[in-house]
Amino acid sequence: MLPKVNRLTKKKDLDRVFKEGEGLVEDFLLVKFLKSNLKNSRFGFIVSSKVAKRSTLRNKIKRRLRELIRLRLNKIKTGFDLIILARPGLESKDFWEMEESLDKILKKARLLK
Repeated sequence: MLPKVNRLTKKKDLDRVFKEGEGLVEDFLLVKFLKSNLKNSRFGFIVSSKVAKRSTLRNKIKRRLRELIRLRLNKIKTGFDLIILARPGLESKDFWEMEESLDKILKKARLLK
C-alpha cells in the first residue's frame, strides 16, 4: 500500500495539478505533474468508467498502478504532485505492460532520479 504521505487526497490539490501542471501521454497513460514545496512526492490515480465499466476492473487497475509507484518511490524525484490517469485500452494490458508504459512516461517527464 502506498504510504499516506505519498497520496493526493484533497480535491483542491487535484484541481491545482490539473490546472497548472504539465501533462504527458504514453500509450494508455496520461501523467499530470506539478512541482510542490513538500519533502515527499504525492500521487493521485484516476480510472474513469470510460476505461472499464465494471468497478472491480477499475479498482484492479488502480491497485496495479499504486503498486508500481510504491516500488519506484525511492527512484522518483521528491517534491512533485502527480496524477496518473488511465486511458481506454489500459484494461487489456497486463502488469508488465503497465510497468513498461509507466517507466517510459516517468523517464519522458524526467521525474526519475
